[in-house]
Amino acid sequence: MEKRILGLDPGLAILGFGAISCTNNSQKPQDTTVEMIDFGVIRTTSDTEMGQRLCILFDDLHTVIKELKPDLVAIEKLFFYRMANTIVVAQARGVLMLVLAQHKLPYVEFTPGQIKQALTGYGNADKSEVQDAVARELDLDYVPKPDDAADALAVALTAWYQI
Repeated sequence: MEKRILGLDPGLAILGFGAISCTNNSQKPQDTTVEMIDFGVIRTTSDTEMGQRLCILFDDLHTVIKELKPDLVAIEKLFFYRMANTIVVAQARGVLMLVLAQHKLPYVEFTPGQIKQALTGYGNADKSEVQDAVARELDLDYVPKPDDAADALAVALTAWYQI
């Protein structure tokens, strides 16, 4: 049985997405496979008015979901590190949650530490270790770029490990 998981790394300037397909063989549970479907980013520029930036995220997320047809969405939880940055990311995240509700998509959330732990076995792993793990798990001979897309694939893989 195939399950499509869309990973999202929320952001206002750059929202990363990455989709994977997980196939379980009900006859042989050890025969599970995971493949990358697609990855990329949705970008908005700082010289664009805030409302318009949120509209771009809204429209582009609808397009991504229609094209990738996920069964489950995995989202990186909001990480507080600078108040001004946190507020704009929270606004983008609100748009993201609205789009998921409109598509009636179930979602799971993971902290950065949970994602690092799932992919590397170490909750304080650095970004390059996580990205190398993404490439290894998806049998890629490259690390997906930009970083936001690789992070989104990491979130999707974390969800796969949990189901």
